[in-house]
Amino acid sequence: MPELDFDVVILGGGMGGYPAAIRASQLGLKVALVESDKLGGTCLHIGCIPTKALLESSELYHRVATRGSEFGLKAEVVGYDYPRIAERRDAVVNQLYKGVQYLMKKH
Repeated sequence: MPELDFDVVILGGGMGGYPAAIRASQLGLKVALVESDKLGGTCLHIGCIPTKALLESSELYHRVATRGSEFGLKAEVVGYDYPRIAERRDAVVNQLYKGVQYLMKKH
């Protein structure tokens, strides 16, 4: 097995791991970031971010349906398209994931 030489080894590329790796690199340290799945961790891929994207869609739906007239909107909310909502959620996650990948390549 080859010998590896790092100043810092960070376990987990989630919301704490990848920023720590970037900062250590900025400080001139040789960094190893160990991640068993995708960079960004649970929060980015199945937790916080996807949940917030879904919540944003539901809040917008509710706000237009219940308070649209307060804002001078004459809109009739007749339903929703869950596959499109899920597509938007996935696009948000993918955009942020690409950003994390870019940052890791940059540093």
